[in-house]
Amino acid sequence: MANGEVTPSSVTINENAVVNNGKLTLKDIKSVIKIGIVNSNLFTVFAGYWLALYFTNASFMPNLKLFLLTMAGSTFVLIGASILNNWYDVDIDPVMDRTKERPTVTGKISLNNVLFIGIISTLLGLILLYLTTVTAAIVAFIGWFTYVVLYTIWSKRRYTLNTEIGCISGAVPPLIGWAAVNPDLFHIVPIALFLIMFIWQTPHFLALAMKNCEEYKAAGIPMLPVVHGFEFTKRQIVVYIACLLPLPFFLGELGITFLSIATLLNVAWLIIGFSGFFMENVMKWANIVFFYSLGYLIVIFFTMIIVVV
Repeated sequence: MANGEVTPSSVTINENAVVNNGKLTLKDIKSVIKIGIVNSNLFTVFAGYWLALYFTNASFMPNLKLFLLTMAGSTFVLIGASILNNWYDVDIDPVMDRTKERPTVTGKISLNNVLFIGIISTLLGLILLYLTTVTAAIVAFIGWFTYVVLYTIWSKRRYTLNTEIGCISGAVPPLIGWAAVNPDLFHIVPIALFLIMFIWQTPHFLALAMKNCEEYKAAGIPMLPVVHGFEFTKRQIVVYIACLLPLPFFLGELGITFLSIATLLNVAWLIIGFSGFFMENVMKWANIVFFYSLGYLIVIFFTMIIVVV
């Protein structure tokens, strides 16, 4: 399963995705654009933008237009990628409880419309980012291409490494924010931001994969716990959490407050990770890891922003 293409065990869809009589609700729209993922990524875009202002000694107000272009462009690219992910995954979404009510599955919106909106949203976002810097637009396109093509279309249904490939796209948003202000990405700050986001995502998504292991198995998605089991997955989670430990020190210029908070967050997460080898309730542990990861992301990036105000 890890090396060959897999298919869902039992999936039925309406290939024409005929629109039914139901009206699109706000919940439907949030589901299609994956509002939670979009919001969390926009938060890291802002962090990258804010830190770029700080390290280039630029002020915020004279660059308000640049800020609005950066956030709007990033929003449209993120929405475009999410919509296209839903469009492609319409055959496996009915298998999973958390995705089976998406309007692409129920037929509230046609697949042709979804495809059109996804492409238009992506192009609009890239154009807006191009008006900031060419680098920001290129970085955004790399993130979009990695998520839509390399992850969704190519690796998600074939390899357990799909998580790592998807993590590349998830680590790009802070680079977009930075590049909109400073096109020079060969700076320790954007590199560190990318690494933090890349490494953080693996334990986050592996814990989610453990929580939804049976659904991924039914959908034919070779997530790590599906292919190699929970014990192997727990070891991988701990390894990735441990890799976060040195990264805050690459951002030493943010000061002792940031270093202290980031280190405490990392040590606490590592302790939680190791506790998984002793807890009998694996699902409870996976839940703890998953929800801690959400809090971790908010706190560490919020701290980055606050300490340079």
